[in-house]
Amino acid sequence: MMIFKKAIPRRTVLRGMGATLALPLLDAMVPAFAATRQTAARAIPRLSTVYLPNGRIMDRWTPATDGAGFELTPILEPLAPFRDRMLVLSGLNHEAGRALPGEAAGDHARAGATYLTGVHPRQTEGADVRAGVSADQIAARELGKHTQLASLELGVDASELLGQCEAGYTCAYMNTISWRTETTPAPMEHRPRVVFERLFGDSDSTDPAVRLRRIQKDRSILDSVMSKATYLMTGLDTSDRARFTQYLDAIRDVERRIQLAEEQSSRELPAVERPAGVPETFLEHAKLMFDLQVLAFQTDMTRVITFMLGREFGGRPYPEIGIPEGHHGLTHHQYKQDKIDKVIQINIYQTKAFAYFLEKLKSTPDGDGSLLDQMVILYGGSLSDGNLHLHENLPNVLLGGAAGRLKGGRHLRYKPDTPMTNLLLTVLDKIGVPLDNLGDSNGKLDLLSVA
Repeated sequence: MMIFKKAIPRRTVLRGMGATLALPLLDAMVPAFAATRQTAARAIPRLSTVYLPNGRIMDRWTPATDGAGFELTPILEPLAPFRDRMLVLSGLNHEAGRALPGEAAGDHARAGATYLTGVHPRQTEGADVRAGVSADQIAARELGKHTQLASLELGVDASELLGQCEAGYTCAYMNTISWRTETTPAPMEHRPRVVFERLFGDSDSTDPAVRLRRIQKDRSILDSVMSKATYLMTGLDTSDRARFTQYLDAIRDVERRIQLAEEQSSRELPAVERPAGVPETFLEHAKLMFDLQVLAFQTDMTRVITFMLGREFGGRPYPEIGIPEGHHGLTHHQYKQDKIDKVIQINIYQTKAFAYFLEKLKSTPDGDGSLLDQMVILYGGSLSDGNLHLHENLPNVLLGGAAGRLKGGRHLRYKPDTPMTNLLLTVLDKIGVPLDNLGDSNGKLDLLSVA
């Protein structure tokens, strides 16, 4: 028997004039008779965490009924196209987020620090921070053995707040939810250009002048590698060629939008000290960051990404949807309906941004399905009622297929004393990183698997 289909090495890249681009996973990268070509073993585990700050309006988040027959609430309605891939999880608590004897405020700082760790952070205004290793970084230690980048930590807010932010707690606890060690918080990157250059560019410079000179070259970084891309495509079959073309188009589109954002920022705010490449509105910024995450997963540059849709205690206004007031201030609504209504609008707005991400994952081929089919995505926050700073009955949704290991379309309600860390243990188990305990965990959650 003669085999004509050629195999391309998994680490094949396109190089040219200082640009190096990783490629998406193509069928041609798997030998014709390899087991991974014929079985579900081709699935690559990936973990995405998308964090929601300042709590939710819980009676507009939590479904009224349990099980498969639940109705989507207003805040979750934008996720309707993905209902069969989502598990709404109620009743989970973060005891570590509560104040200890002698502590008073600081709930936002503790919320950010405990979400993925389950460890009560040390109250300090200095550099002697301490929490716990976060679940995403535990995953990165294992899954990162197979990728160029162990993980990405991203956000839409600049992590430039220093010193004391809330009731004796340093801002470090609110700038990130990711902890590499007990004393090392991982900074969140909010600048799309920096993320793009880290993934695909030839420079890690964050100097705005350097990036501006790059824009003025007025050409795509793909120009210098196009001849090599054309040559490579000649040996691919129809499905690989379509996938490769889609990938190149996505690269061009992301670069075009980053350049446009930089040019607009420079033109509209010439006298303001502002990082280049950050779109003006929340939705534009979030979508661009989500696009970069899809590209990072698609090229297998990393398998773990943590993304904050806002910082705890963050006061971002949303004038584009008619809300000039800051988010955090509105969450202390004192039960005034006009303020509650505005918080609900913000909650829905953020969910719409997240739905964009899910649609991109669903439309991106991966293995025998899509990225959404293979991934586990945790979408939620570490406060429920932002007005009262409650660390119980936290808002969390689990999405994705986990390569057939998750059954969605249900609302699961757990006993009120169930630790949130039990969910984190279960998530780690689903992506092939088993762990016996994390923070204050006391076991894994049931009812998450198909069986």
